[in-house]
Amino acid sequence: MDLMDKVVSLAKRRGFVFPSSELYGGLANTWDWGPAGTLLKNNIRDLWLKTFVYSKNNMVLIDAATILRPEVWEVSGHTSGFSDTMADCRQCNSRVRVDHLIEDNIEDIKAEGLSLDELDKIIKDNKIKCPKCKAFDWTKSRKFNLLVEAKLGTLEEGKQTAYLRGEIAQGIFLNYKNVLDTTRVKVPFGIAQVGKAYRNEITMGQFTHRSFEFDLMEFEYFINPNDWENVFEEFRDKMWKFALSLGIKEENLRWREHEEFERSHYSKKTMDIEYKYPFGFKEMFGIAYRTDFDLKNHQKFSGKDLSYLDPKTNQKFIPHVIEPTFGLSRLTGITLFDAYSEDGDKVVFKLNPKIAPYKVAVFPLLANKSELVEKAKMLFDKLRATLPSVAWDDRGNIGKRYFAQDEIGTPWCVTVDFQTLEDNTVTVRDRDSAEQVRMSIDKLGDYFQNKLDE
Repeated sequence: MDLMDKVVSLAKRRGFVFPSSELYGGLANTWDWGPAGTLLKNNIRDLWLKTFVYSKNNMVLIDAATILRPEVWEVSGHTSGFSDTMADCRQCNSRVRVDHLIEDNIEDIKAEGLSLDELDKIIKDNKIKCPKCKAFDWTKSRKFNLLVEAKLGTLEEGKQTAYLRGEIAQGIFLNYKNVLDTTRVKVPFGIAQVGKAYRNEITMGQFTHRSFEFDLMEFEYFINPNDWENVFEEFRDKMWKFALSLGIKEENLRWREHEEFERSHYSKKTMDIEYKYPFGFKEMFGIAYRTDFDLKNHQKFSGKDLSYLDPKTNQKFIPHVIEPTFGLSRLTGITLFDAYSEDGDKVVFKLNPKIAPYKVAVFPLLANKSELVEKAKMLFDKLRATLPSVAWDDRGNIGKRYFAQDEIGTPWCVTVDFQTLEDNTVTVRDRDSAEQVRMSIDKLGDYFQNKLDE
C-alpha cells in the first residue's frame, strides 16, 4: 500500500482531495475536492459529456432532484434489495464489508452476492483476520441497506422518512415520459445525467473508490428489446475507448462479466471495466442491461402509461434500457493513481493534457523585477482568454516552480525572462520530457491548442 499512501498524500498536498470535515477530526468515507481536484473532475465530466452526449443527436441531458418520494425506492426494489453485508471485529469493534474483506485476502475470488452462510464459512475456513487489530474474532455476517435516510417536514412530529438517492437512474426513469412529450427524441434515445448519489458504504482505506457521497455520470439508453445485444456491445466498445482517451494505461484495465449471483436485482447482464488499484482490480465503469424492469414497475405502481408507440411500425412496447455507468469521483481518483510517476526524487502526475487541471503555468523569471512580473501577467491574461485553465506561480526559484507544477500535473510551463523584454520570446518547458524550447509569444496560443487537439 506504499503507492496508495504516496498518491493520497500528494493529492492532499497539491490541492486535489482533502478529508472532509478535517478541521473537526474528519468524517469517515467522505472527501472534499480541492482547487486542482475540482478542475480535474470537471475536465473529466466535460470530456464524458462531449463523448457520449453532445456528439449525439438522440441524447438529452437532465438534472433530477437528489431526494425523491420514498415510493420510488420501494418500486425500484432498493428498499429491499439494495444492501451489502457487514461484520464486526469483537476485539477492536471495527466494522468491515464482508465481501471486500474476503476479496482483499483471497486472490481471484468474487464474494459479492454470496449468502451470509457462504461468507461466514469462507472467513472461518481461511481464518481471515481483522485488518486493524489482526484478531480472528468476528460477529456473524448481516445485511445492511445502502440507502441513506432523510427526514422531511417542518414539525418534528410530522416528519416524513425519505431517502437520499442511492443511484441517479431513478430520476431518469421518472422523467422518461416528460422527455418523450417535450422533445423530438424517438427510440432509440438516451437520457443522461451527472450528479451526486449517497450510500452507507463501509470502506477499508480505498480513497475515493467507495465513499458516502460521490458523483456519478450515466445514461439510460432506451431501445427496442430486439436490439439489446448489439447496443450493449456498441457501448462496451465506446466505454473502453473513452477510458483510453483519458490517458489510463490499457495494461491496468480489464473486462469482467458479473456472475448471476452477484448481478443487481434489475439486471439481466452486467459487465465491468476493472482498474488495477494498488489494492487489486476493482470496478471502474459498469454497463448493465436493465431490461424493462424499472419502467414496467413504475407503470404498474403509478398507474401511468409508460409504453412507447413506434411511429413507423405502430408497435407498442415498454422500452428496454442499456445503462453505462461511470463513477466520476472514483474515476478522478483512478486518473491520479494511473498518472503517478517517480524518477528518483522527481514526482509527477503525468495526466493527459486534456484533463489536467491547469494546461499551462506562467512564471516571471524573478518575482522582484517589476518589468518581468508585468510582462508575465500580460501573457497570463492573454492565455487565460483562450485556454481552459492557466496557473500563475512566482514563488521561489524556477526549479522549485517546475517541481510544484510537475506534481500538479501541468503539461507546460512558460517562463518570461529578460530576453522576452527584447524579442517577445519565452521559454516553454514540457512536463514529461523536461525539454525547453524558445518560442514567440504570438505563437503560444496555437501551439498549446494544437497540443491539446492531438
